[in-house]
Parts: sequence; C-alpha cells; structure tokens
Amino acid sequence: MPVNLDPDLLSILVCPKCRSEFRVDDEASELICTNATCALAYPVRDDIPVLLIDEARETKDAEASEN
Repeated sequence: MPVNLDPDLLSILVCPKCRSEFRVDDEASELICTNATCALAYPVRDDIPVLLIDEARETKDAEASEN
C-alpha cells in the first residue's frame, strides 16, 4: 500500500533519533532514515507516520544479511 503523505509534510519530517531526512518505501509503508549509521524504518499506519523510536525497525541488520 503506497504511502500517501503530503509532499510538504515529507519535506519537514526528520528522523527523531538523528535528525536526517527520510526516503519513502511505498512497498513496506515506511519512512526510512537516510543516515546510513541510523537507517531506522518508521511505519506509516493509515497515512499517519509513527515517528516513535520504539516503534521503528532496524534496517542495518537486514541490509548486512542481504550482502
């Protein structure tokens, strides 16, 4: 399900952990932190981004296991 967020909102949202910008992962309905050392994936539920660090998913481990 594609992420349906206002582009203006996306332009001001930042990762709560490191303050980096996000990229959208429509396939997983997540906002992914663009900082390689952080790289947390935050869920988007009912078109509302859940920007809680406790709710975020680590992506660094997943990327390392794919290589």
